Amino acid sequence: MPMPLPTFDDVLAAAARIAPHAHATPVLRSRALDALAGCELHFKAEPLQRTGAFKFRGACNAVWALDDASAARGVVTHSSGNHGAALALAARTRGIACHVVVPEGANAAKLANIARYGAHLHTCAATIDAREATAARVQAATGATLIHPYTHPHVIAGQGTAALELLNGHGPLEVLVAPVGGGGLLAGTAIAAAATAPGCHVMGAEPEGAADTAVSLAAGERRIDFVPDTVCDGLRGTLGEPNFALLRAHQVEVVTVRDSGTLAAMRLIWECLKLLVEPSSAIALAAVLQQRERFAGQRVGIVLSGGNVDIDALPWGRAA
Repeated sequence: MPMPLPTFDDVLAAAARIAPHAHATPVLRSRALDALAGCELHFKAEPLQRTGAFKFRGACNAVWALDDASAARGVVTHSSGNHGAALALAARTRGIACHVVVPEGANAAKLANIARYGAHLHTCAATIDAREATAARVQAATGATLIHPYTHPHVIAGQGTAALELLNGHGPLEVLVAPVGGGGLLAGTAIAAAATAPGCHVMGAEPEGAADTAVSLAAGERRIDFVPDTVCDGLRGTLGEPNFALLRAHQVEVVTVRDSGTLAAMRLIWECLKLLVEPSSAIALAAVLQQRERFAGQRVGIVLSGGNVDIDALPWGRAA
């Protein structure tokens, strides 16, 4: 039986639940980037969140929402990196076991993050089917609760707290842009914006090489049969079913971005904000820069989702 879709009340509950554990991250400004974009940009700096990404919000909410008996059996997930690290740390804050299924070839910096927080790692083939099958086997063997990286309602609600903080502290905003992969962050953002800033237009930024969300919304049904080809390793997941329903309900628009534009935006953020961001994060600024006329003169919020970069594999050469 599917879980109910999260509501704004769930986002508010998540904000209270994670408050003792998560950072209220700063909002950064840059006159240079404002001039380049032709609008007023407000960057929610989730790379400064615990584990280096917004994912800790949803993972923390899901872990602390468990009853004691369920928590005692631990948690399990599959993740290319950021959610795995977030769940591992969230589990540590509650003193419970965490199992993370990771695909072969995952980002080395993100794998190191997961291990650093004490998770039990389980490797599988680099496909969504393999990840889900392996996670199901681990769950059956341990009795752990599955905390899906982006479809779990407590995860979605927790991710919405980033936009809630941004809108409450720096609104009103006319546009709010967030990256989209599986859709947890964008769905949570849409829920928060609809309740606190109904005039704010929510937009998702998605890689051209993994554009299942844009294609699905245009078709009116999930179209998830694709092979991702993008430098944005955190945005290669397929759009979740509840996430799709929430994005449709809130009439969220998704624009696609070339990797070259994303890498150029990543470099700009490093140079102008002095903030370490990964490609999956920088894509939100890239979406604004590729449509300057559309955002001209507006107050635009951008959720910078994370900053877990493999320093030994910097991609600048691919931006040319």
